[in-house]
Amino acid sequence: MKEIILESTIRCPVCGHMKTETMPTDSCRFFYECESCSTVMRPKAGDCCVFCSYGSVKCPSIQQGSACRHE
Repeated sequence: MKEIILESTIRCPVCGHMKTETMPTDSCRFFYECESCSTVMRPKAGDCCVFCSYGSVKCPSIQQGSACRHE
């Protein structure tokens, strides 16, 4: 079985601020607020969560080949 990566670096599409976060394994994050400019990020069309849209690593659900689990 493939090892699941739990850390992803999110990059704000507005100001470019980056922060490494630990992704939850029991749900997907649909909203994420940039701590620098307060932009609230939402998934891009076709993505299940903010980590899939703006993170350096896709969420654990997608890494496992499963459906996403919204918070």
